[in-house]
Amino acid sequence: MTPVVLFLAAIAGIAAWWLSQQRLTAKPWLEEGPTGGFPYAATPSVPAAKIGLGVFLAVASCLFALFISAYFMRRDVADWRPLPTPWLLWLNTGVLILSSAALQWAQVAARRGQIDGVRTGLLAGGAFAVLFLTGQLTVWRQLSAEGYFMTTSPADAFFYLLTGVHGLHVLGGIVAWARTTARAWSSFAMARVRLSVELCAMYWHFLLLVWLLVFALLAGWADGFVVICRQLLA
Repeated sequence: MTPVVLFLAAIAGIAAWWLSQQRLTAKPWLEEGPTGGFPYAATPSVPAAKIGLGVFLAVASCLFALFISAYFMRRDVADWRPLPTPWLLWLNTGVLILSSAALQWAQVAARRGQIDGVRTGLLAGGAFAVLFLTGQLTVWRQLSAEGYFMTTSPADAFFYLLTGVHGLHVLGGIVAWARTTARAWSSFAMARVRLSVELCAMYWHFLLLVWLLVFALLAGWADGFVVICRQLLA
C-alpha cells in the first residue's frame, strides 16, 4: 500500500501546486481601485475547462491508484508468475516521452503567439501518440503469439488491464488532440487555441507520468522502491 499512498500524495502535491498558480483564492471583491484596473474583474481567473480537466485527472489518478493497489495485493499470492518485459515497451516509452515533449513545445509556441510552432508541435505530438498506441498493440500481439493471454495467469491479466486502461486514456487524448489541431488550422482566436493546447499538454504530461509508473511496475523496478519505502517508514 505504501507506493499507492506515495503516488496519491504526489498527485495531491502536484494538484495543490497547480491550484496555487490559478489564483483560486483571489478575492476580487476586496480589491480597491477602478474596476478596469483589476485584471481578474472581468473574467474568472481559471477557465472552467481547466478546472474540469483537473477534476478528471484527479478521478483518473484514483482509478489507477486502485488498480496499482490491487496489483500489489495480488502479487503476494503464491501463484503469481510475472511475464517477461517485451523490449518494445522501452521504445514505446521513448515515443510517449517525445509525444509529451512535442505538446510542451506546442504550448510554449502558443504562449508566444507562434501559430506555425503550434501546428508543428501538435502534428508531431499526435503522430508520436498514434505510434505509441500502435506499439502497444504490437506488444499485445507478440505476447499472445508467445502464449501469454489475459486468462493465462493473474500477472498476465494485470498486464493487459493496466496497459489497456492507459491505452484507452491515450485514445481519448487523441480525440481531444484532433479537436485542438482542427482549431489550430481554423479561424479560431489565438486565445482559444492557446487554451486548447494547454489542456492537451497538461493531459499528455499526466499520461506520461502514469505510464512511467505502470512501466516501472511491469519491469519489476517497483520491488526495490517498495523495500526502500518500507524501511524509511519502519
